[in-house]
Amino acid sequence: MEESNVGRNRIPTPPDHSRGLILLLVALLVVLLFWQIRPWLFGVHDRHAAPRAVTPRGDLAEHEKSTIELFRQASPSVVFITSKAVRRNLFSLYATEVPQGTGSGFVWDANGYIVTNFHVIKDAQAADVTLADHSTWPARLVGAEPDKDLAVLKIDTQGRALPAIAVGTSSDLEVGQQVFAIGNPFGFDQTLTTGVISGLGRVIQSLTGRPIEGVIQTDAAINPGNSGGPLLDSAGRLIGINTAIVSPSGAYAGIGFAVPVDVVNRLVPQIIRYGRPPRAGLGVSIAEDSIVRRLGMEGALVWEVKPGSAAERAGLRSVRYDSRGRVAGDLIVAVDGQPVRNSRDLFRLLDAREIGDKVALRVWRPDGQIDIEVTLQSL
Repeated sequence: MEESNVGRNRIPTPPDHSRGLILLLVALLVVLLFWQIRPWLFGVHDRHAAPRAVTPRGDLAEHEKSTIELFRQASPSVVFITSKAVRRNLFSLYATEVPQGTGSGFVWDANGYIVTNFHVIKDAQAADVTLADHSTWPARLVGAEPDKDLAVLKIDTQGRALPAIAVGTSSDLEVGQQVFAIGNPFGFDQTLTTGVISGLGRVIQSLTGRPIEGVIQTDAAINPGNSGGPLLDSAGRLIGINTAIVSPSGAYAGIGFAVPVDVVNRLVPQIIRYGRPPRAGLGVSIAEDSIVRRLGMEGALVWEVKPGSAAERAGLRSVRYDSRGRVAGDLIVAVDGQPVRNSRDLFRLLDAREIGDKVALRVWRPDGQIDIEVTLQSL
């Protein structure tokens, strides 16, 4: 039998080095992973670690000290106002008060009178006043002057004297002067913001449409909730009441306005005495400016003269129509020599007058221009 040659001439295979390479790569990955987790396995924490030594700061800057002291002195006079609406359940006789809006205010005197903006409490059926010590008191409305966006509330603190805010003047303010606002923006009570007076003599419109003159413009941050709060000078004195902002988003945009304290100081005592300050006027109703413009006129058109009024006694006439159907009436074009281009000009000039003052009106009529003197009456 012949021997088999199977396998005698097989070619030997070369050694496989890929397995060793794979093992080497795995080993390197294990080493790298070990190096990464080494601190957690064996720990590199120093059990003797301690807080760093505090570097001595030194004394506060003088302007910081004065700002801190100003806040300490003025903030107890600033209050948080919550306006409320009364809701009645259709199926019961009970009524509940629900928060409707918030704003700021300040203590006018120790008797519990609180000053704020009229628009803060305009639609409220009730209101609460929260003092700086976080005690809350029900408030009643004493009165308001919507034309100047002012309102006065009263709280009964049961004989407790409240810290009245220090009152300054707005007649000598300068652009660039440092100012401080304290209020409750977005419900964050006792918030202090700082800035400067950015402009003086601005004019804004009240809710009634009448102009508020001599308004202070500031870049101190004023946001919703600041309304009714105080604007202070560097001596901590009230120089204005924060009233409005100009902002596309409704939040702080660097332009805020405050009604000057000289207006506040004149009107608040009258609100406390009478509920609403007596206002000097002619005793007429004035046509809308849009009507006057459509007629191609410029001035304040007397729409109606009230019977028995100062205007009637002086000879002013209501609007009427001539034989051609055209409007014929008295158009006031000047007060005491100062031009009147629209109703806002007329209101501004009369706001500066007192009851009993005599004013010289220049009036245009279809048959000519005349001068009429009117003794202002109480409206």
